[in-house]
Amino acid sequence: MTRAAPRAQLLAAWLSLVVIACAPPVLAEDGAAARYGVNRLNLAWLDRADQERVLKEIADSGVTHVRLSLSRPVDKSIEAVGIASRLGLHILLEIQLSNKSYYGDAVRPRSGQERIWDINRLSDLDLDRYRLGLRDALARLDALGVRLDAVEPGNEINLAGYNGDLAVYRKPGLQTPRTVADLKDRAAFEEGLDRYIKALKITRDEMRKSASSSSAAIVSAGLSDMGAKEADRQGMERLDPAEVIALLRARGMDELVDAYGIHIYPARKDPEAIKPIVTRLLDFCKPSASGRPCWVTEWGIANTARSCPVDDRQREGAMTAMRTVFSEFAKAKRLDAAYYYDWDTQQSYRLWRCGTLSPAGALAIAPEGN
Repeated sequence: MTRAAPRAQLLAAWLSLVVIACAPPVLAEDGAAARYGVNRLNLAWLDRADQERVLKEIADSGVTHVRLSLSRPVDKSIEAVGIASRLGLHILLEIQLSNKSYYGDAVRPRSGQERIWDINRLSDLDLDRYRLGLRDALARLDALGVRLDAVEPGNEINLAGYNGDLAVYRKPGLQTPRTVADLKDRAAFEEGLDRYIKALKITRDEMRKSASSSSAAIVSAGLSDMGAKEADRQGMERLDPAEVIALLRARGMDELVDAYGIHIYPARKDPEAIKPIVTRLLDFCKPSASGRPCWVTEWGIANTARSCPVDDRQREGAMTAMRTVFSEFAKAKRLDAAYYYDWDTQQSYRLWRCGTLSPAGALAIAPEGN
C-alpha cells in the first residue's frame, strides 16, 4: 500500500460525511401508501412486563405503525422502543422537548396557574443539551438494532399546555389571542420558534449520522387544533396551526423536515360536519413540490360508553368520515400518515376495549383501500 492510499481513504470518508450533512430531507416516495397507526405514549411509566403486554396487544391486533415517546425516564422509553421494534412495529418517535434534561439547572417553568401542569419555555431550550441527549438516545437505539420510521421533535408547540412561551391566564373566560400579534409575550414566542428551527436542524443532523435510522422521516411538532373559543374557556393562549406553520416556513423549516405534524379532534360525531372541519384544518398540507405533506400524529373520536361488549356504532360513522378525508389528501400527496389517539389509556378515546380491538379501532388502522 502506498503512502497516498490512506489519505485518499480519509478524503473519501470526509466527503461522505459532507454529503450526509448537506443532504436534503428524506421525502416520502411518490405513490407510497399512507401509514395508519396508533399512539401509545408514556410507556416509560410501565415496567417491562406491562410494556411487553401492551405492545404485543397492539402488534397482534394488526397494527403496523405506532407513535411512541422519548421521555423521562429515558432508559424505560428506549426499552419500550426496543420491544416495539422487535415485534416488527414501525415507529414514529415523538421527542418530548419538555424533558427537563434539555434545560439549564437554573431554568424555571412557566406556571400553569394550578389548572394545568407547569411547563418550560421553548425559548429556554438548551440546544447543546438537546443535541447530546438525542445523540445518546440514538446511539442506544442503534445498539439495539432499532430502525426508526420517523421522528417528531416537540408536541403542540402552538398551545400553552406544551409551550411555556404562551400564557395561561389566572382566570379563564377572557378572550385569548387570535393571532401572533396579540400574544402577551410575542417576542418570547418568536424566540422559541427560532430556537425550534435550530432544534430541527440538530435533529436532522443527528438522525443522518444514525447507523440504523439515517433515512427516518423528520416530522415537525404535531400542532394542536384547539379553537379560539375553547382557548377562551380554558384561559390559555394558542394559535391556529396554519399560522404557526407559516411562521416556521418563513424561518426555513421546509429545508429541515419531510412533513408537517398536526393533531385533529373534531369533537363531532356527525359525519357530514366532520369533512369540512378536517378539510379546512389540513388546508396547509401540500405536495412536497410546493411545501410539505402532513402527518396527523394524533386524531381521535370519543366514545363515552363503558359497556362490554363495546358499542362503537356512534363513532364508526365519524371514523369513516375521517378516513375518507385522509384518503383524499393521501391521493393528492398532501398526507402521508395518520396515528389514532389512543390505544388503551384514555377512557373515551381508547381503541382497546373489553380486551380486544374495537370495531372503530379496526376502521382507524385499516390499510388504504380496505
